[in-house]
Amino acid sequence: MTRRLLLVHAHPDDESITTGGTMAAYAASGAEVTLVTCTLGEEGEIIPRGLDQLGSWAADQLGGYRAGELALALRSLGVTFHYFLGGIGRWRDSGMAGTPAAGHPRAFAGGSLAEQAAQLAEIVEQRRPEVIVTYDSSGGYGHPDHIRAHEITMAAARTVASVRRVFHIASGGGAVPTPDGPAGTVIDIRAQLPAKIAALRAHATQITVNPPMFALSNGVPQRIAETERYFLAHGPVAGSETDLFGGLEFD
Repeated sequence: MTRRLLLVHAHPDDESITTGGTMAAYAASGAEVTLVTCTLGEEGEIIPRGLDQLGSWAADQLGGYRAGELALALRSLGVTFHYFLGGIGRWRDSGMAGTPAAGHPRAFAGGSLAEQAAQLAEIVEQRRPEVIVTYDSSGGYGHPDHIRAHEITMAAARTVASVRRVFHIASGGGAVPTPDGPAGTVIDIRAQLPAKIAALRAHATQITVNPPMFALSNGVPQRIAETERYFLAHGPVAGSETDLFGGLEFD
């Protein structure tokens, strides 16, 4: 039986930065990997100077451009199943709390949680994953869209019987799970680093890549880690600390 993994991310590039190696690893193993992206990332800052007029402050065409970057990244990762929540362009990048973008009528974080959860539940019902991955309740770093992605994922996961586990991405790479903390899984992605690096490079408006480092628009170098870490949020404790599906029985 095919194992099915579904990931919920707020903006294009989030998937490659935090879970790219995991997606590539499971896709390569024959698992069905599905990505749900909640917005087009219209409020992102732009690194290449020649593309700066795509921004929301000018032509407001960044979202469409980033959809193309995301498609290229997913090809690099070997992922073929992808959905934009509610259809492409339905929900817009909310920006950080207190910014004008948060008041946009299509801002994801300001939209109907019930409507969004229903849209996600429809995708989950169609793909029927055993395991879902998304952010924790803080959204990793407090972005309103990440927090909303967490909220709708937890709501939708409860409505579809196929879902056996929900994992949260360990913020900042996370600490190694301890016996007294939440159950965790650490995915070794060394074999998938070329695919992850290619996916990061695909998001050229948002990321500069100089292996083994990458940087966002703030220019601060970050190491491309050799592992990706997750904490169990819902479901039975994994029978393996290196496999999101560990211990699950398949018919």
